[in-house]
Amino acid sequence: MKIGIIGTGYVGLPSGVGFAELGNQVTCIDQNVEKIESLQAGKLTLYEDGLEELFVKNIKEGRLRFTTSMKEGVSGADVVIIAVGTPPHPVTKEADMKYIYAAATELSQYLTGYTVVANKSTVPVGTGDDVETIIKKTNPFANFDVVSLPEFLREGFAIHDFFNPDRIVVGANTEKAANVIKELYKPFANKTKMLFVKRRSSETIKYASNAFLAIKIHYINEMANFCEKTGADVLEVAQGMGLDSRIGPKFLNPGPGYGGSCFPKDTMAMAYMARQNNVEMSLINAAIEGNKARKKQMAERILEAVKDIEAPKIAVLGLAFKDGTDDCRQSPAMEIIANLLEKNANITAYDPKAMGTACQLLGNKITYADDMYHPLKDADVLAILTEWKQFRELDLQKASMLMRHKNIVDCRNLLDAKKAVEAGFKYQGIGKKAEPSTSESSTHQTEVA
Repeated sequence: MKIGIIGTGYVGLPSGVGFAELGNQVTCIDQNVEKIESLQAGKLTLYEDGLEELFVKNIKEGRLRFTTSMKEGVSGADVVIIAVGTPPHPVTKEADMKYIYAAATELSQYLTGYTVVANKSTVPVGTGDDVETIIKKTNPFANFDVVSLPEFLREGFAIHDFFNPDRIVVGANTEKAANVIKELYKPFANKTKMLFVKRRSSETIKYASNAFLAIKIHYINEMANFCEKTGADVLEVAQGMGLDSRIGPKFLNPGPGYGGSCFPKDTMAMAYMARQNNVEMSLINAAIEGNKARKKQMAERILEAVKDIEAPKIAVLGLAFKDGTDDCRQSPAMEIIANLLEKNANITAYDPKAMGTACQLLGNKITYADDMYHPLKDADVLAILTEWKQFRELDLQKASMLMRHKNIVDCRNLLDAKKAVEAGFKYQGIGKKAEPSTSESSTHQTEVA
């Protein structure tokens, strides 16, 4: 099939590479000239595990092209996928639809033959109707259908998820459009559930799913606070909860709150749509407010660890919102750092992939390190904010020798608390009481005796 994809971000680019790998002729379209020139030169503009190899392969084999020309990408296409951003409106926090509407207006001029226009961006309920109206108004003679084709790609795992989807949801109001999407996803027909629903139901499914997962994260973080007060271990509690098939183990990892390009904006957009329809959604609103507070709580924990130290130096490991990506949008790490900077904190940070994107956001407000041991030199506290695998392998003995004061605030529960204490650290994870250093334990035992 011939496919045009509008947008080369964290959805459009992995999707384009994936569809090309399946044997389709794919043209990715973007207005950003610099980005397109980079992609045409074989240089990726974002990091996704496993993306580069397939990107290079499909360019060389002629199935994947990039252009700034809407006409070039849309004319003759069987399917045109809209994968542009829907950022939150700065005031109302509703999804900002200007990029969707602009894409619909421009693409409509170049439709030739029957074309399925698929909204892959996360869009409010009724957007398919709006796009349909725009295309009909701009090009009354166009032969097309609009479908909702929500994406469920996890950042950091987008390529894996593209080829191993747990479900494919299609909102199609005509059988003709549904058949085109069936053909598009034919390679997955025997291994993946395809759900065909009304277009408005499909648009709701994406928001409903993300809001539910955000609520689940907020819940386990509140439970972590409870465990810290009562002496329970939230990791053991989460394990026991996850064994219940009605609950499941996923998204029961306590931490510094949810972030990224999806959960924050999608929960706010869902809350806005609920208000517009006079529907009370107290759980979503509680998750939104609780998640904001969570970042401040984590910053306060870090500052509490060095409250008696003059001009403390804070070492930060992790800037991306999660492992496997360089995306810092709505990153809990970045928000925690922002809270620390309000207290004039001296911060040196390291991230395996997100140094460049973090620097674009923070500038020279913090110091950037070359590796994960550099920030530890003469540091008074180590804060782990992103769950990169390599941080689990931190040499605690080496860290202990580098740091001035032995404090760890592990916001991701990556390190072994027992080993950290044995290395002389006062260790605080999430969802269980802080572990004093071995020296503090010895002192306490002597005092009790």
